[in-house]
Amino acid sequence: MGLDFLETGGTDFENAIITSGFGKFHFSLLTVCGLIYANTAVGITILSFVLPSATCDFNLTSEKKGWLTAAPMLGMVIGSYIWGCLADTKGRRVVLIAALLLDGVCGLISSVTPDFISFSVLRFFNGFAITGAMGICFPYLGEFQPTKYREKILCWMELFWTLGIIVLPLIAWGIIPLDFKYIQGNFFFGSWNLFVAVCALPSILIGLWLFFFPESPKFLLECGETEAALDVLRDIFQSNTGRDRSEYPIKSLKEKEQHVPGLNRSIRTLKMSKPKELKILIHEIWEQTKALWSPPYLKNTTLACLIQFGITTSYYTLMIWFPELFYRFESFERHYPNETTSVCKVSSIVLNHPNNTVIDEIDYCSSKMDNEIYLHTLIIGLACIPTSLWLPMCVHRLGAKFFLIFSIVVASIATILLYFVQTSLQNLILCCIFEALTSLGISAVYCVMVDLFPTNLRVMAAALALTFGRSGALMGNLLFGYLIDLNCLVPILLFGLMLLISGILCFFLPSTGQDALD
Repeated sequence: MGLDFLETGGTDFENAIITSGFGKFHFSLLTVCGLIYANTAVGITILSFVLPSATCDFNLTSEKKGWLTAAPMLGMVIGSYIWGCLADTKGRRVVLIAALLLDGVCGLISSVTPDFISFSVLRFFNGFAITGAMGICFPYLGEFQPTKYREKILCWMELFWTLGIIVLPLIAWGIIPLDFKYIQGNFFFGSWNLFVAVCALPSILIGLWLFFFPESPKFLLECGETEAALDVLRDIFQSNTGRDRSEYPIKSLKEKEQHVPGLNRSIRTLKMSKPKELKILIHEIWEQTKALWSPPYLKNTTLACLIQFGITTSYYTLMIWFPELFYRFESFERHYPNETTSVCKVSSIVLNHPNNTVIDEIDYCSSKMDNEIYLHTLIIGLACIPTSLWLPMCVHRLGAKFFLIFSIVVASIATILLYFVQTSLQNLILCCIFEALTSLGISAVYCVMVDLFPTNLRVMAAALALTFGRSGALMGNLLFGYLIDLNCLVPILLFGLMLLISGILCFFLPSTGQDALD
């Protein structure tokens, strides 16, 4: 490639990032962003193992379990857009670090909390924090990639989500069955508390690791920090090629226009403690929000929000409750080995209504889960490996849009079929199909969104869609908590239909991944 673009006016970002090479730095960045995504899988689904284990410690009814699983979802609803606004105005890296450290600290504190309300409040802050990391890691990773690699690199993130889904039951299986419990007055600390504490540590470690990575050069360029962006590109060049950063041939970059008229410095330097600068910051956030709901982005914003609502409501509700359903299935089949049952029949086990109780309270209240429950959850994670490899290997041939439509429509069919299962094995097979395809769909949505919106709106658009999705997950968990013991047909059909509608809406998304976005 010639270097004519180095002349007057500077180099555009796409040519600059291509010139910095592709290698060691990009693989390191994929690793840290992938671990962030894997960590969010752990953070979001951790309560699926806490629910059966903490039943007696917190005197949990199905309704209380619904409120407990809804707490982090509420945090996600509130946190998604706040983190998105901060990331699009203050920077990707600093917000990622803050979100991860907050999640880790709150997770550690929640592990030693002795009452249901305090634990729920802290899990709310876990949800508030983890949604920031989840919404930002895709744009942060994508903004370092040349266009020809971007979509494939982003699709490899699905494999890390699968890693999180696999690792979580292994950690739970290794810790929760341990027979120990320390009690001092109202304070208690048992194996499930240790499990919560261990799962909080990766957030802190990854947050500290991120201090060694740079801010997104594309974001810096968008903010008018051209020299800072160029310094990052020089470092990437040095890491990828092993040559001195002074040998990087690009000497200047094309500058972006300021989004706030009259602002002569980066909006990242504005301090929220100063009223005048806070007013400018709020104005910028408002202008970006209005842009998302105005042409030419209105259609894509609306579609992204509706699709996220349908997928996320179904996925995060059912995934959190699957181990609980496995627990009830195993208990039922252990007591009635020669009888067939159904999801709705086995889910009608109600502790608070002795006349309708199928399994005695002492057995159900035990903090020891059968090993088969851990095994079944592990199998669900392993079932995701084929689709996690299929996505990045074939995305250029089939397109992310194909994966979106296929995964969501088939997952909707699997969800509706849950109503007809009669054994725990049938339930496990459908759960594997559901998890593999819906998680693939969610990752495909994130990949598509990176290309649907420009740099200055990208994280905010993802955050807005996440807010819609988490709102649905919040309602879904509350609804499932109330209806699981009364009429489980309603949520199963509802979630199945929501997935089907989301799949249909995907037809209206534009194709992505071929052209560079400014």
